[in-house]
Amino acid sequence: MSQLDSLTVPLGGPSLPQERRLVTSIPGPRSQELMARKAAAVSAGVGHTAPLSIVAAGGGILLDADGNSIVDLGSGIAVTSIGNAHPAVVAAVQQQVAQFTHTCFMVAPYEPYVAVAEALNRITPGDHEKKTALFNSGAEAVENAVKIARKHTGRQAVVAFDHGYHGRTNLTMALTAKHMPYKAGFGPFAPEIYRAPMSYPYRDGLDGAAAAKRAIGVIEKHVGVTDVAAIIIEPIQGEGGFIVPADGFLPALQEWANANGVVLIADEIQTGFARTGAMFASDLFGIVPDLITTAKGIAGGLPLAAVTGRAEIMDASHTGGLGGTYGGNPVACAAALAAIEVYEAEDLSARARHIGEVLERRLREIQASDPRLGDIRGKGAMIAVEFVDPATGDPDAALTSRVVRAALDEGVLMLTCGTYGNVIRFLPPLVIGDDLLEDALDVLAHVLSSS
Repeated sequence: MSQLDSLTVPLGGPSLPQERRLVTSIPGPRSQELMARKAAAVSAGVGHTAPLSIVAAGGGILLDADGNSIVDLGSGIAVTSIGNAHPAVVAAVQQQVAQFTHTCFMVAPYEPYVAVAEALNRITPGDHEKKTALFNSGAEAVENAVKIARKHTGRQAVVAFDHGYHGRTNLTMALTAKHMPYKAGFGPFAPEIYRAPMSYPYRDGLDGAAAAKRAIGVIEKHVGVTDVAAIIIEPIQGEGGFIVPADGFLPALQEWANANGVVLIADEIQTGFARTGAMFASDLFGIVPDLITTAKGIAGGLPLAAVTGRAEIMDASHTGGLGGTYGGNPVACAAALAAIEVYEAEDLSARARHIGEVLERRLREIQASDPRLGDIRGKGAMIAVEFVDPATGDPDAALTSRVVRAALDEGVLMLTCGTYGNVIRFLPPLVIGDDLLEDALDVLAHVLSSS
């Protein structure tokens, strides 16, 4: 009998009871067994946030092997935005698996790949002619966006930003700002990568125009306009701390890029697909990127990523220059088509905005009596709290860690982020119920009052 067979809770999508319930301490004995097996079998370089053995998930709940129902405020890092095992995704995947699982699109093409490209061309920002190429992961999409920009411009330099995160491959490690754990000991890194200062209103005090002038000055002085192929930026930074740039910062960068023949790449891997209250965060800031990278929430939990952009830029590569064995796998494409339909039909952008209102209201209520909550920021259902020492304003990573661990002990899974390790990010599934979300925030309030 499997662990699933021994549990009486029905599986799949919303059929899991949407309530926090602890049967054992965290981790329970079965989760401890899996952690022991992981330590023996899995590379020590692969970490984990929570010592849990998950056997089912749906709505806003993760069910572990000990029968504990954990509130999920992370969505697998913004992946399961439509919830785990959404019935539409399950049905689409089952149908495609029964037909075929792989031919390699570069060998024998199939319709689902083309349909996903058509959908992304339609829903991404801008009404210009677009084309798309599909890949496996966010890092792979970023690498290919850089390839495309370099081929189109004939230039080599790429500018990324302080606090940015773009992946763990060699090129994307070079683009990523944070040293530990992403870059330490893994160099040398890809050349011709440069870094400019990000707009960080809580810490730099600059308005958008001033922050953009500072960044552009660094680029022009240290890189040189004629050498820059692309600037790549997350409209709202993810791993870097959910940093929302000041109004006007992103439009000023786009204006400069357009004027100088530089490709603007928006990395919307974490912000995309209704997460911020718009289908893409670029829409919130009034920018139309030349290229946009997507992944995470694209396919309801299956691995898929994309680069979508201006047709003339996407067509710059020679035939055969883009692709990969599994890129645009037909099963993942079927899941993506179902997921995109869910985002639109269920208006999950509106749901994200409502979740954001709940999160901000509750967090500001806590902040009113707890100055350790230095900044609350974000858009839609992508909200963060930056914890600080009230006396100095310095980042308080130790407090952040304690709060996350104490909340998990009470059955609420939260994720940290930030260059200084002092930010808790809230990324609940967009299908989470209000009651469950409020309960999780009650736990956070209790943990902070007891800390």
